[in-house]
Amino acid sequence: MVRSGHGWQVGWRWIAVLAGVAALCCLPALASALPVSVPNLTPQQLEQRILASQRLSFAGYAESNADFGLPPLPAFSSVTPLLDGVTRLRVWQASANRWRVDTLSDVGENDIYQLGDSTYVWDSGQQLLTGIFGAETVRLPRAADLVPSSLAVRLISWAGAGAKLSSLPPRRVAGQSAAGLAVSPASSQSTIARVDIWAATGTGIPLLVQIFGRASAAPALQSQFLQVGLWTPGGSVLTPQAGPGAGFTTTTPAGFAGALKNLATVRLPWYLAGFAQQRSPLPQIHVYGSGLTAFAVLAFPPGTGNGLLSTALDDGAAQLTFADSDGDGTVAGTAAIASAPLVNLVLVKPTHSPDTFLLVGSVTKAAMEQAADALTQRPRFHFPGNH
Repeated sequence: MVRSGHGWQVGWRWIAVLAGVAALCCLPALASALPVSVPNLTPQQLEQRILASQRLSFAGYAESNADFGLPPLPAFSSVTPLLDGVTRLRVWQASANRWRVDTLSDVGENDIYQLGDSTYVWDSGQQLLTGIFGAETVRLPRAADLVPSSLAVRLISWAGAGAKLSSLPPRRVAGQSAAGLAVSPASSQSTIARVDIWAATGTGIPLLVQIFGRASAAPALQSQFLQVGLWTPGGSVLTPQAGPGAGFTTTTPAGFAGALKNLATVRLPWYLAGFAQQRSPLPQIHVYGSGLTAFAVLAFPPGTGNGLLSTALDDGAAQLTFADSDGDGTVAGTAAIASAPLVNLVLVKPTHSPDTFLLVGSVTKAAMEQAADALTQRPRFHFPGNH
């Protein structure tokens, strides 16, 4: 059969289209296969470049993928999506305290603007812009904390001087050659085995962060830039705008703290499970340990704490019962414990107290259980002075 010239032209056009689509599909693989060239830096030199990158201006698109598997506590509903699933982020940074991060979803977006001590939050679903004025002493985790550049710097800072630093093989990330740095906690009681960071050697901007739990071959949390480059965002990008028909309200950091603004003020012992208590900016937040081996203790009063324990048990947390230390068989408290690769969480209700305590952090399950047991025996502790 003889084909007309026009038929061949149509056929070749489709072949060209299909070839183009195939080429586009292969681009990520081709980019990762390109040779990687990085300077010969010591782990300490790469660490310093990463820390110094915070002063740079850049823009990019990143995605984080987490698999914590913790029960969805209603009091922390804003945090749960960050710990399970993919979070998509657009990032603009002019400096360490002037930036914008948009969290994208299929139904809209939530944007955070940081302008010095002022924070603005845009909720596209509610069509509401909220101004938060004043320095934030304490807050819940937010999507902006998952941006690779800020996450890497925060983890390095938390790891402290005792952490072990080592080099990783270079790789290509976001189309750039990146040098690798492994950060391992000094304490064996940390749930975190190591943090792997790959950073662009020219700028020091972290491009990929992976956090591994112990006895886990896959990262429990991965955050990666898919595209990033040096760029200074202008005022139109960093200035929040409430469009026609949108609402605007203002509040203080305390008013925007969510579940953290309804905590009870309690006095706790200097040590729990062998971990010393840090000095805290708020009397309602108690932190034990340090660096990547630490946990927080929060006390919820009856109005807020009601249902937390039963909700955790209904969602698969394991139940624990603690006996009174007198040895007479009296129950000193009940608890629910949930474990994830990086985090352990315990909700405990002491028999003697109207409050429900939440313990959460990156220490071993055994240490968390020991700390929760100690809280059920709390009246027997001696508290020197006021804390």
